[in-house]
Amino acid sequence: MKRMNKDGVLLCELQATAFEKSIDKMESSSEIFIRRFMRSRIAKRLDDESVLESNIQAEDILQLVNEEYGFSNYGSVKYTRNEMYWIGYIYRYFVITYELTSMQVYKIVKPKELKGLFLPYHTMDPSQAIERILEAKGLFTDEKMELERQYEIFKRIRNKKI
Repeated sequence: MKRMNKDGVLLCELQATAFEKSIDKMESSSEIFIRRFMRSRIAKRLDDESVLESNIQAEDILQLVNEEYGFSNYGSVKYTRNEMYWIGYIYRYFVITYELTSMQVYKIVKPKELKGLFLPYHTMDPSQAIERILEAKGLFTDEKMELERQYEIFKRIRNKKI
């Protein structure tokens, strides 16, 4: 697991602010916006941190998502600003610390699930919140625990063949 640095915090805040501003600037539902964003080219630039070499702002991110996918007013459910800020921050924090892509993280945890975890987890340190999410899904972050999990699977498979 990678440690968070100043650049990582900047990226988390940039993405969180873009998610928060999407409430007013985007016509689609929050879930549609998040899905589009997490699959977008700008998300890939945030993943590889090349966006740090530019002066991109949160509004620019929203514009780039609209340019890539086109205007959409699909869906009507909007999350709160606080929920969107937290979801954006958690997604980016997850990407940076676990060295995954936005799409990989999106496949692990969907926006609706994060929205449901907002109230109990939003006051936690992001790393603790992510750890709890992974534990609940049976995806262990600790190498020893992961090896134990894999060994248990191996034993079950071996016992079925006998």
